[in-house]
Amino acid sequence: MVQPWQRTRKIFIMTGTLLNVAAIIIGGTLGLLLGKRLPERLRQTVVTGLGLFTLAYGVSMFLKNHNPLISLGSILLGAVLGEWWQIEQGLRRFGAWMEGKVQGSASGDESRERFIRGFLTSSLVFVVGPMAILGSIQDGLTGDFSLLAIKSILDGFGALAFASSLGIGVLFSVIPTLIYQGTISLLAIQVQTVATTVVMDEMSAVGGIILLGIAIGSLLEIKPIRAANFIPALIISPLVTILLAYLGWIK
Repeated sequence: MVQPWQRTRKIFIMTGTLLNVAAIIIGGTLGLLLGKRLPERLRQTVVTGLGLFTLAYGVSMFLKNHNPLISLGSILLGAVLGEWWQIEQGLRRFGAWMEGKVQGSASGDESRERFIRGFLTSSLVFVVGPMAILGSIQDGLTGDFSLLAIKSILDGFGALAFASSLGIGVLFSVIPTLIYQGTISLLAIQVQTVATTVVMDEMSAVGGIILLGIAIGSLLEIKPIRAANFIPALIISPLVTILLAYLGWIK
């Protein structure tokens, strides 16, 4: 039986994640209110600006890698698994289901696609990155949520910008954010033992590639890219890095 103090402890070590969720909701709500007052041309320019920033940030994350072959192998194997498991399609169906619950069956295809785009894009941006992992580990181990507090500020402004252009679907990105960061916080001790600098750098490099896919496919709309299907690469990369370190092939 779980004792009351144990339940309290679990809530306490997720303080940073709950703060992050609140920031996304507040920022997204402000974005929805402001977005209705902005002309379409301005909203398109805002999305383009977000796309360019995401592109640049993705490149900076990729440059942290120590061995490009790890990133390449992780992305390719992750893509195979993602397509096999149809992760993107599953998330899109989940987004469509949520859109139906929120806006009803009367909403048109354009409204549904905008909702799904906002949900998918913001979800991936908010969970891909070293701050989500390191901040959650720090929060889970020590209760220090300072790093997630910084991420919360960034995500709050990001949600504001996304929601002003992509709509209410952005608010529902709190669901994957809560699950992802909360799980890491609850498993912090186990995660910390393998989260070395090299592992985090290689994982960040793969995350950077996924962000590039989001920027090109969703925000800049240069070419359709099923970025969510690369998510398994975020798990494969640290596993490969740990294996190679154990074999002494990397330090």
